[in-house]
Amino acid sequence: MALLAGKVAIVTGASSGIGRAIATSFAAEGARVALADITEEPLEGGAPTRDLIGAACVFQRTDVAVWDDVDALVARTVERFGRLDIMVNNAAIFSGTALLDTTEDQWERVMAVNMTGMFHGCKRAVAQMRTQAPVAEARGRIINLGSQQGIVTSPRDTAYGVSKAGAIYITRQIAVDYAKELIVCNSISPGKVVTGKPGLPMDPALLENARRRTPWPRLGRPEDIANAAVFLASDRATFITGANLVVDGGWLAG
Repeated sequence: MALLAGKVAIVTGASSGIGRAIATSFAAEGARVALADITEEPLEGGAPTRDLIGAACVFQRTDVAVWDDVDALVARTVERFGRLDIMVNNAAIFSGTALLDTTEDQWERVMAVNMTGMFHGCKRAVAQMRTQAPVAEARGRIINLGSQQGIVTSPRDTAYGVSKAGAIYITRQIAVDYAKELIVCNSISPGKVVTGKPGLPMDPALLENARRRTPWPRLGRPEDIANAAVFLASDRATFITGANLVVDGGWLAG
């Protein structure tokens, strides 16, 4: 039986990269998925995620930094599918600058999307999940995307690293505060994942550093993170809450 059969999920940042892989993997495991992003066009090219999934999904243009957008996203998802079982807060941006090169505008935009956007997603999801009857012990599950760079330093991207450290913290806080209401909350912290997105993620120097630091003989793929998300979203992971699952090919173990 599909691991997520009958489940309803929202994935933010679902048009590209890791979010795209999570959304398609959820659908393959039987979930109905609401795709949220500011555009349907994948940054790495190819067909829109909605075309890959088909009738089991809807797309809603969403700027997670705007509360009204997130509020409308959850409301539409529940109206369409009846409930919300899984909320994946994946949408994120980066500045690509170290501390002294980061402008106030860059800092505020990264925090607006990565941190305030996650706050919006968590708050709106918890509000909805509290109204629902439990299924297999849980009223709902939240998965926040952290990063190994929220645990160790983030080269040339101070704002991003700080925001990802915040993602790991807010996960623990929600898990503890809402455990008695049967809401599960975990985070996933990827290592270096090659998504094909242009810009800083494909910087040759950073890629070479990642290859040197990663014990496993390849860098990460979006599907590696999606596999972890499927597990945490499933009924097999109910007693796991407040955890930060590192998926990094052994980087942090070295």
